[in-house]
Amino acid sequence: MTIYIHIPFCKTICTYCDFPKLLYNKKFSTLYLNALEQEIKERYHHEEVSSIYIGGGTPTSLTYDELKRLLELTKTFNKKQNIEFTIESNVESLTNDKIKLLKEYNINRISLGVQTFNKDNLKELNRHHTKEDVFKVVKSLKDNNINNISIDLIYGITKDINIVKKDIDYFLSLNIPHISCYSLIIEDNTLFKINNRKYIDEDIEYTMYKYIETTLTKNNYIHYEISNYSKEHYESIHNLNYWHNQEYYGFGLGAVSYLNNTRITNTKNLTKYLTNNYIDNSTYEDEQTRISNTIILALRTIKGLNLIEFKKIFKKDIQDIYNIEPLLKEKKLIIKDNYLFIPKEYIYLSNEILLTFI
Repeated sequence: MTIYIHIPFCKTICTYCDFPKLLYNKKFSTLYLNALEQEIKERYHHEEVSSIYIGGGTPTSLTYDELKRLLELTKTFNKKQNIEFTIESNVESLTNDKIKLLKEYNINRISLGVQTFNKDNLKELNRHHTKEDVFKVVKSLKDNNINNISIDLIYGITKDINIVKKDIDYFLSLNIPHISCYSLIIEDNTLFKINNRKYIDEDIEYTMYKYIETTLTKNNYIHYEISNYSKEHYESIHNLNYWHNQEYYGFGLGAVSYLNNTRITNTKNLTKYLTNNYIDNSTYEDEQTRISNTIILALRTIKGLNLIEFKKIFKKDIQDIYNIEPLLKEKKLIIKDNYLFIPKEYIYLSNEILLTFI
């Protein structure tokens, strides 16, 4: 079992972000933490937890005292001894005092919203840190013995591949164990969408993807999921739980839970959430939906779908359900050592491959 906690507050709103978020407001942050505490009390049933992930928004946009209160709430959870405990942060909101507080509450993994080191791209994304700020905060984290650090990186903001090359060089010079690399997606209800922002050419974007993959793997990063790379033993336990379609709680505005084969989505309406009307909808997933989701999520990973586990859960072989023989012949799907996976040369096209049989 894993737990996700959503903190929607930000000091500024990024031009590309479609997650539930709002500008930080002291009145609302206090009310929100009250509601969050109540939701956890009502919904959590003391299952053992292997990972906690506090995301947003920007959790570290909370004041020191608010952040301490949030971390106090996590004492409710029945944590495994070797739990992975992650918090997201923007570079500029992570002060030395807050880093020491995170360490005090046994947070052992930090996900930094860097996105790019290029000052022009940062400005377009409405990010408010500099390249130098990233290096300073990473040093502060390491000085406080928090070494399990990840950054997010967005490529395809412009068609200049040299920016991507420099971004990867800067990442490598940080000497940290994890990076998540995403192509720019222009989502509904974002400033990019409102302003009719355009995508770059797909071929250029793919060239960027291949450059990132080749360079990181040459530098001993394991490409373990379409967008994620890590040093050995630093894969995100929390995200692997999602990709293995296992159960999780989601607490907070817009958070999603998956419990007892039911997908539970929290409201994105702050007024409703603050009056303890947490859940927007709840959908029971039949076996066919669970089968589809299990395959789709597993084939995002480089390792792929464990066919023995699949048969143990669903009492049938995948080839009894879907005709994957043509894809096996084309080598767009491969079966090896009881795993079904998309080979690396096709993983970038995974959505197209999945659409041919699911």
